[in-house]
Amino acid sequence: MHTAYIAEVKRDLGLPMHDVPNVVEELKNSRKHPTPEKVEAIKDALKNFGIV
Repeated sequence: MHTAYIAEVKRDLGLPMHDVPNVVEELKNSRKHPTPEKVEAIKDALKNFGIV
């Protein structure tokens, strides 16, 4: 599972994210969005680890 997918799901859930010192204003490549199946898998994993 790509970390960008996990970060997108965390943002959608309103979970706190850490500040990144070398953040880029504009991406070089367009970002792909996770499929609904991957979103559900990420949410299940976050629940399993007690984050959600």
